[in-house]
Amino acid sequence: MQTLGWKEWGALPDIGIDRIHMKVDTGAKTSCLHAFKLEPFERDGASWLKVYVHPQQDSLQEHSFEAPVYEQREVTDSGGHTEVRYVIRTRLVLGQFDQVIELTLTNRDTMKFRMLLGRQAMRQHFIVNPAQAHLLGE
Repeated sequence: MQTLGWKEWGALPDIGIDRIHMKVDTGAKTSCLHAFKLEPFERDGASWLKVYVHPQQDSLQEHSFEAPVYEQREVTDSGGHTEVRYVIRTRLVLGQFDQVIELTLTNRDTMKFRMLLGRQAMRQHFIVNPAQAHLLGE
């Protein structure tokens, strides 16, 4: 098992994000990615999304990608607000970890981190040391 700090750098290579700063959040069940605009569409009878993100913190540099919709689900945030979010599945590379995870999509413009790494993705792979940061490198 790898040990994570409370914040880490990772990549989502299948959706074209080579580097993203994420908060490791053991209180969140599912991982979450900042998406400031979502455009649903159909492809071959299946539901897809065009997703627009700002992958770099404190930058308005835009990146977009297309992904099939895995599902939609109700998610309650840390403030107790519930919303229905789209869920996609994509690869996360984090240290030696390289696996497909679920990501909910929501606007995180007012949050410090563009991504939260939830406990579903960490389960059976990581131990978290909340007193440390960037244990897997910058």
